Amino acid sequence: MTQFLKELEKKMKEVLPEECEISSLEYEGPDIVIYTSTINKFLSDETIIKRLASTFKKKFIIRPASSILTEPEEAKKRIEEIIPLEAGVKNIYFDTSFNEAVIEAEKLGLVIGKGGSTLKKITQETGWGVRLLRAAPEEAKTIRAIRELLIKESADRKKILKRVGKRIYKEDKKPTDWIRITGLGGWREVGRSCILVETPESKIMLDCGVSVAGNSDKMFPYLSSVDFSLEELDAVVITHGHLDHSGFLPYLFQYGYDGPVYVTPATRDVMVLLQKDYISVLERNAKTPLYSEKDIKEELKHVIPRAYGEVTDIAPDVRLTLHNAGHILGSSIVHLHIGEGAHNLVYTGDLKFGYAELFDSADPSFPRLETLIIESTYGGPQDIQKPRYVAEKELINLILEVTENNGTVLIPSFAVGRAQEVMMVIESYARQKGGWDIPVYLDGMTKEASAMHAIYPEYLKRSLQRRILHNNSPFNSNIFQNADPKQRRQIAEDGRCVILAPAGMMNGGPVLEYFKAIAEDEKNALVFVGYQAEGSLGRKIQRGAKEAVLEENGRTQEFKIKARVETIEGFSGHADLNQLLGYYKKLNPKPERVLTVHGEEKKCMNLARSIAYKFKVEATAPRNLDSIRLK
Repeated sequence: MTQFLKELEKKMKEVLPEECEISSLEYEGPDIVIYTSTINKFLSDETIIKRLASTFKKKFIIRPASSILTEPEEAKKRIEEIIPLEAGVKNIYFDTSFNEAVIEAEKLGLVIGKGGSTLKKITQETGWGVRLLRAAPEEAKTIRAIRELLIKESADRKKILKRVGKRIYKEDKKPTDWIRITGLGGWREVGRSCILVETPESKIMLDCGVSVAGNSDKMFPYLSSVDFSLEELDAVVITHGHLDHSGFLPYLFQYGYDGPVYVTPATRDVMVLLQKDYISVLERNAKTPLYSEKDIKEELKHVIPRAYGEVTDIAPDVRLTLHNAGHILGSSIVHLHIGEGAHNLVYTGDLKFGYAELFDSADPSFPRLETLIIESTYGGPQDIQKPRYVAEKELINLILEVTENNGTVLIPSFAVGRAQEVMMVIESYARQKGGWDIPVYLDGMTKEASAMHAIYPEYLKRSLQRRILHNNSPFNSNIFQNADPKQRRQIAEDGRCVILAPAGMMNGGPVLEYFKAIAEDEKNALVFVGYQAEGSLGRKIQRGAKEAVLEENGRTQEFKIKARVETIEGFSGHADLNQLLGYYKKLNPKPERVLTVHGEEKKCMNLARSIAYKFKVEATAPRNLDSIRLK
């Protein structure tokens, strides 16, 4: 036990009731775990933990000491007797490294019981702590694989967490004399987002992405520019799972990083899904991936999930809080409290500050804020999206018009985010009007990504949460069908259907097979509903390209584009210019400095000028490799 834990235990005993025994104290990453043989005493008085957290400004977790655990077989039998059958328990297994019974069920509320009564009864009668997980359906293969890995590697994971905690709570901290940030990617460009935050004590990386479109020499962050080894990095924080923010992360572990990764639980699962697909896409195109699934598994062992609003020490002088960004499932705005009040930094990642079917708007409120780093994807003067209801009407009318003439509507869509937004719009229309008989085919990762939304309803709008929790998930509507990869060409050529297929920028994936089948027939339509990056095939077609050269049967072939090409603004998961300015207007408190990033050069610069002019604040659009001193 470190000196910090010894002193903490001594002080805790002065606060705790005499009946509350401490068997041992351990680090679990940023959390402090109390192992106790008197866990029932802690459970019977919820004010005990609240008092500890308030007194010591730390998150405490109570776990049963190993001495009071019943045998797993006996415990499982008793748990099955305690939990109501209607809860739909699918699996019960035991994590002996953390002394927890892991229960996967369909209806978590019934497992919890009124006021947590059922959970308390399980612990009281078996000794085991309880970790609850929403049951994953058959198609959620990635989530099931993640859960299996975390159990299999729990002993190793526990060692990692102890090491992380020891670093966070080191005794001799350096004073925060200066704070510096450096852009390693995503400044005046879209893609490979990566920001380095440095103090005399710590080094934190915000996002670590790849560029999935554009020049190959601009695919990866400028890690070669940093003058320290990856072993010196204290933490990585990932805002969301899209590859331009998380796609380079496994590479860090391949080349020496061994520290924590902070994300929301949903972001962990989304980024693993997309990283694994990234490897598959590269291999299918005869390219060598930078990393393997082994590196993704190593990354997973180091992930420390955090909920929105949960204040977490991630370095000796840095506290992290994640806030809703409204962009995709689990997406976060990062708030860093650096030093003892020395500086407060907010990095938006990608945000949406407007109406969406899936999520609430981005959170504009923070306890303190001196520097804001804000995305600029739609920061240009012409980047004003249509009202959402107009966009929805245009999409439905287009689908009805094209399919009436036996045409196919192909929608290139990001498997996580845009696909689900479009699904919600179509499902809502079909449910309200009735009689919908146009098949909507889902391809690639879209079905699995949709299942993830149902597993994490807490990130969704209340109305959608209620539908999912009442077994009426729109993602399970019978209007949606899984496309058979062997039948792609046939589906597209048969017509009178809608196809949602990745990749959203047409830089690979199933969408290209469908495109080849529909491109040369004018009765079909190609509909863009998301951002198309510079250099992507989607952007070229959007700008009026009349042909596309693609590989077909091992040879390059030119496809004439006679199909109708439409762009429907309003479905983007990014804020447009008015929403970005509206977000700044709603910010509370207001920052002293604004940096605009994650946008094409002119858009970053325009947003900076607009914010500076409208709100009379210092706003600039820095370049990659620029370093900015914040203090």
